Amino acid sequence: MDRSKMYRRFRTLLIANRGEIACRVIRTARAMGLRTVAVYSEADSGAMHVAMADEAVLLGPARARDSYLKIERVIEAARKTGAEGVHPGYGFLSENAEFAQACAVAGLVFVGPTAAMMTAMGSKSGSKALMEKAGVPLVPGYHGEAQDEATLKKAADRIGFPLLVKASAGGGGRGMRVVRSAGELAPAIVSAKREAKAAFGDDRMLIEKYVDNPRHIEVQVIGDSHGSLLSLFERECTLQRRHQKVVEEAPSPTLDAKQREAVCAAARKAAAAVKYVGAGTIEFVSDGKDVFFIEMNTRLQVEHPVTELITGIDLVEWQLRVAFGEKLPLKQDEIRLNGHAIEARVYAENPARNFMPSVGRIKTWRTPSAADGLRIDEGYREGDVVSPYYDAMLAKVIAWAPTRQAAIDKLNLALEETDVRGVVTNIPFLSALVTHPNVRANAIDTGLIERELKNLMPAPAAPGNLELGAAIAAILVDEQVAARGEAHSPWRTFGWMPVGRRQRAFKFRHGHEAEQEICLTYGNGPAALSIGEREFAFAFSPTEDGGFDLTIEGVTSHIVAVVEGHELYLRTRNGRFDLHWVDPFGGETEEQVGEDKIVAPLPGTVVALLAEEGARIEKGAPILTLEVMKMEQTLRAPYAGVLKKIKCKVGDIVQEGVELAEVEPVGE
Repeated sequence: MDRSKMYRRFRTLLIANRGEIACRVIRTARAMGLRTVAVYSEADSGAMHVAMADEAVLLGPARARDSYLKIERVIEAARKTGAEGVHPGYGFLSENAEFAQACAVAGLVFVGPTAAMMTAMGSKSGSKALMEKAGVPLVPGYHGEAQDEATLKKAADRIGFPLLVKASAGGGGRGMRVVRSAGELAPAIVSAKREAKAAFGDDRMLIEKYVDNPRHIEVQVIGDSHGSLLSLFERECTLQRRHQKVVEEAPSPTLDAKQREAVCAAARKAAAAVKYVGAGTIEFVSDGKDVFFIEMNTRLQVEHPVTELITGIDLVEWQLRVAFGEKLPLKQDEIRLNGHAIEARVYAENPARNFMPSVGRIKTWRTPSAADGLRIDEGYREGDVVSPYYDAMLAKVIAWAPTRQAAIDKLNLALEETDVRGVVTNIPFLSALVTHPNVRANAIDTGLIERELKNLMPAPAAPGNLELGAAIAAILVDEQVAARGEAHSPWRTFGWMPVGRRQRAFKFRHGHEAEQEICLTYGNGPAALSIGEREFAFAFSPTEDGGFDLTIEGVTSHIVAVVEGHELYLRTRNGRFDLHWVDPFGGETEEQVGEDKIVAPLPGTVVALLAEEGARIEKGAPILTLEVMKMEQTLRAPYAGVLKKIKCKVGDIVQEGVELAEVEPVGE
């Protein structure tokens, strides 16, 4: 195809994605003077990326395969809006060669590599064959086209256990399983194929020797259509859970200057093998001695901001300039490494429930201001709905500083000052992770999170006097706000009375702890709190950021609070606290949700039944598998017994809380 048609300047860009990455691309495109077009599903009609774009086109129903993965609908959306370029973001169609080719055929500039490059390097098995030929070191494995069970089993026996079964297409930990024995192989392949097919539309597998407790290092590369190919240093992506990156940093604190140049040179060699054009990432795994090529991602990575912060380069801008047919603005020796950057991915998930995705409407969204080396890439706002249909990532918090330790401190402070309510997030978990002694000391590997999981999720601290006083102040502030619309009266001003003093009792419950009662005395004179046998002077004043300054025990502290009926969220200098304000008029009842039921934890699709009715099962035995937010969740027996009834079938779309199976306990 004529290069002038493949790479040319355009004025209107369609972003074939959603969430955080769509918003991030729109920001740079707008700064470059481009008109932007968003696409969306029925579930995303009110999404942030839709509001940000100049125009938006509905693709179809909520499920990705009916909307964001429909190539012909994306192409038609570009035609309708006059878009001349398409940016695929990451995930969805970003590494789909058929999509890149369809854009080219339709006369659209695809912001990324050509279909041929994508086919050669985007396929994990294809790229490994190419790297083997080029002499790049590989992890021992099977990367062939034959996908029958016998071939895969034979390859596994040759490679030896433990091994890794993973999707040839896509990434993000989907379609990937660690197999430690021959008996685990067949079910792992079935499950990985099913998950890969749902996420990427491609269920081809490859098998590799599993490197226990490795480090994950990747190199950012970018090439233009004039033959220039650059590496922009490396990233350390070792902190992972279930093969999904959680925290990333640049540069790698593991490599010295000599090792850095060697791995970057290997990355340039890998990309040069296909005369690569566009942004891409060469991924390596290290066993502490050697570095092995594992795959190339032919797209922008989630973690690209850490590279941007240490180089001062806007990678999306460079992607667009390459798509315009321009030369890269710098040469290899002009790219400078400055300082250290670290990123944490904020997910709507509950670490205390095995990181189960959380869905619902975001009631509160507060992040610190992006300044002085702090950057927030977000895809959601207050009022947005987190649905069960897509990846659960809400935002990325990225910090830059001259040194690694300073960057970690800055990131942790930003996480501590981020408040999201309405859905459960992993923010407290991230704070515990980035401040873990092993992380600070760079004594890490990909198994660290699993090994340290209990230490990364400490039991919530009990509220002290500061938190109890803050709870009362939060209620009073909330009541004052509610009363603002009424006629002004001195009787509505807290703490003022012409004569005498009054008392008001409050009761709070924290988790399963006993209720605590506090008495507030106010009126003619300073207000006071009585907590147990002690009494404290008490004063507060609302602040412009929606919080308030609280003075108790002679110390003034800034408090962030959210009042949702009788549920209170507080952030104090001691951390985050959730308190229940006990209804002073009584009548409260607590619904006891039995843990012996097999219910859908979230809306999802039943993709596999793993046991038969009437079967005798042990506690923890797998009963069925749900697909939730593109990831599979296996529901297990709560105790030993007989599987009395299965109340669903494969393909059923079930809502949260629906009972899916019934187990009858058997007495010992």
